[in-house]
Amino acid sequence: ALKLDRSYLSAWTLLGHEYIEMKNTAAAIEAYRRAVDISDREYRAWYGLGQTYEIMNMLLHALFYFRKAAALHPHDARMWCAIGGCLLGLDRRSEAEKSYERAVSLGDGEGIATRKLAELYREDGDEEKAAKCFLRHLELRYQSQLPGSISTSMADSSPEAFEMVVANVRVDEPEAEALLYLAYYYRDNMEYDQAVLCATRLEDYPGPEKEQGKSLLRDVRSRMDQRAGRRRGRSRSPAIPSSMRLRSRDLSLSSRSSAGGKVESSFEF
Repeated sequence: ALKLDRSYLSAWTLLGHEYIEMKNTAAAIEAYRRAVDISDREYRAWYGLGQTYEIMNMLLHALFYFRKAAALHPHDARMWCAIGGCLLGLDRRSEAEKSYERAVSLGDGEGIATRKLAELYREDGDEEKAAKCFLRHLELRYQSQLPGSISTSMADSSPEAFEMVVANVRVDEPEAEALLYLAYYYRDNMEYDQAVLCATRLEDYPGPEKEQGKSLLRDVRSRMDQRAGRRRGRSRSPAIPSSMRLRSRDLSLSSRSSAGGKVESSFEF
């Protein structure tokens, strides 16, 4: 195509992608630059330049080109994930979090931003925010399995929606990590039914999370049995006979002042 038309924009962009696959970064840069010379609104070429410089570990250059792509295509979560990755690599953590949050708000169907945000919040010790991100990750991955789905928050809307997401999401390594974290989170917050559901999904996963999930299940079920035992114990407590109950009408309290002004009380039955 380029032999026939050297100004064929999409061909230069696709050629850049091919060179990236071949790990020929110099040729990829040349192809992408040809594309943006033809049209500086070709966001895919700017994004490709960002990817190429990121591969070369030239993060400031990569960040510049990713931002150019995001300015042209601001509603694409992938752009903001890429920016977040560069910022994180440059130790600009707070800016990275904002970029990942922007990506999550735009859908993040691949689940990259939700996973990264969850890891950052976990490192900060913010367990609640980390749990919300892991749950959102499961939602987005589940929704990506459905044809024509729209990214909406659903798992925290009702117990039924939560069960549907957790029970049906495809479990790969990122989802196993999310399920394990949520299982521990729900256990520690005494939401045992949710913890059991998350841990149970790990029973068929062929990774280290499987054994951790089994151990967690035993612990949660033990705690559930203990709680049920305490409730049964309270329900079986013997009632106090009515003849032994102290009623207000049987008790009169009289107070009188002594000579020194001290109040003395006597109980009369």
